Amino acid sequence: METLGLVLVAALIVFLIMVYIVSRYKKCPSDKVMVVYGRIRDNADGTPRPAKCIHGGATFIVPVFQSYAFLDLTPLSIQVDLKSALSKQNIRIDVPSTFTVGVSTEQGIMQNAAERLLGLKLNEIQDLAKDIIFGQLRLIIATMDIEEINSDRDKFLEQVSRNVETELGKIGLRLINVNVTDISDESGYIIALGKEAAAKAINDAKKSVAEKERDGSIGEANAFMEKRIKVSEANSIAIKGENEAQMAIAMSNASLKEKEAEAKRIATAAEKVAEAKALQEAYAAEKMAEEARYSKEKAALEADIIVKAEIRKKELELSAEAEAEQTRRRAKGEADAIFMKMQAQASGIQEILLKQASGFEEMVKASGGKAEDAIRLLIADKLEDLMKVQVDAIKNIKIDKVTVWDGGNTEGKSATANFVSSLFRSVPPLNEMFDMAGMKLPNYLGTPAGEKDENKTETRNQTQE
Repeated sequence: METLGLVLVAALIVFLIMVYIVSRYKKCPSDKVMVVYGRIRDNADGTPRPAKCIHGGATFIVPVFQSYAFLDLTPLSIQVDLKSALSKQNIRIDVPSTFTVGVSTEQGIMQNAAERLLGLKLNEIQDLAKDIIFGQLRLIIATMDIEEINSDRDKFLEQVSRNVETELGKIGLRLINVNVTDISDESGYIIALGKEAAAKAINDAKKSVAEKERDGSIGEANAFMEKRIKVSEANSIAIKGENEAQMAIAMSNASLKEKEAEAKRIATAAEKVAEAKALQEAYAAEKMAEEARYSKEKAALEADIIVKAEIRKKELELSAEAEAEQTRRRAKGEADAIFMKMQAQASGIQEILLKQASGFEEMVKASGGKAEDAIRLLIADKLEDLMKVQVDAIKNIKIDKVTVWDGGNTEGKSATANFVSSLFRSVPPLNEMFDMAGMKLPNYLGTPAGEKDENKTETRNQTQE
C-alpha cells in the first residue's frame, strides 16, 4: 500500500509538473505582439537581446527565468491641430490633420516598441506620438512654400509620411494614414490663391465659348457664300442662250454678287476675330489685375497706400491699352470691308468694258476687218433710234395758231415755208452730231451742205473747161 501511495504521489507530482509546463506555453493573438523578456538568447552576431517579440505565433516561457507581456496593435487616431506654423515664406499657416498610427510588426521596429512602449497605456502612447508628429510637421512646413503645400498635396503628404514614419519607427510605431484638411493662413494668402485659380478657370471657359461662337459664325458665312455662288452660276447658265449682251451682264452680276458675298464673309470673320481677341485681351487684363491684387495683399504690411496707388495706375493703363486695341482692330476691320467693296466694284466695271471691247472686236471681224464697215453696221442698227430722237424733239410741240408776216422778200419761197424749214433746222442734223463725235457721216446717209456746194462748184468748173 505504501508503494502504491508513493506511486500515486509521484504520478500526481508528474501530472502537476506537466500541467505547469503546458501552461507556460503561451500563444500570441493576431491583434497583439507578445514580448518575452528575461533570459533571452543573444543574437547570431553575439550582441545581447533584451527581449523577444512574437506576432501571430507561440513560444514556451521558461519558468523563473522568463516572463511575457503584450503590446496592443489597435490603431490610434491622433488629431493634430497645428497652428501658426512658419512656412518657407515666413507666413504662418494652420494645418489641421489627422494621423492614424499603430505598433509596427516589422522585426527591427517591433523590437523598438518592446523596448520603449511596453507597459505604457494607449493614451500615453498617443501623447508620445503626437509630440513627434507636431515637431516633424513644423519642420516640413518650414522647408516648403505655401503654393507647394496647397497645390501639390501629394508631395506634401509624401514628405510628411516619410519624415514622420522615420521618427515614429524609432519608438516602434508605424504610420497607417495621414489626412490633411483645409489649410489656412492668417494673412489670407491661400484664399487669394484659390480666387486666382477660380478666375483663371472662368476665363478659360469664356475663351473656349468665344472660340466656338467664332467658328460657328465663320462656317455660316462660308455656307452662305457657297450658296450665293451656286445660285449665281445657275442663273448665269440659264440665261446664257438669250444673247451675247445679256450673257455679259449676267456674268458681271454673278461676279459682283460673289465679291459682295466674299467681302461680307471677310468682314464678318474679321469682326468675330476682333471680338474674340478683345475678350482675350479683357481676360488677360483681368488676370493681370488679379495678380496686381495678389501683390497688393502680399505687400500690404509694407506700404499699403503706395501699393494701392500703383495698382490703380496699372489698372488704368491696362484698361486704356485694351480700349485702344479694340479701337484699332475695329478700324482695321472697317477699312478691309471698304477695300473689298471698292475692289469688287472696280472688277465689275472692268468686266463690262472688257466684254464691250470683245463685242466690238467680233463686229470688226464680221465686217472683214474694216472698222468703217463695222461703224456702218452699228449706225444701221441704231439709225431708227437716231431718227426717232430727232422726230421726238418736235412732235409734241402744240401750235394752236401761227401768224406769219410775209414781207415779200422770200426769194421764191413763202414765209410759211421758211418758218417750217427753220423749225426743222432747230433739230441737230445727223452730220453735225457725227462731227461733234469726231466721225464722218457715210455718203449714202447724206452729204453736208458745204460739201454739196463744193461738189457743185467743182462740177461747174469742169463743164466750163
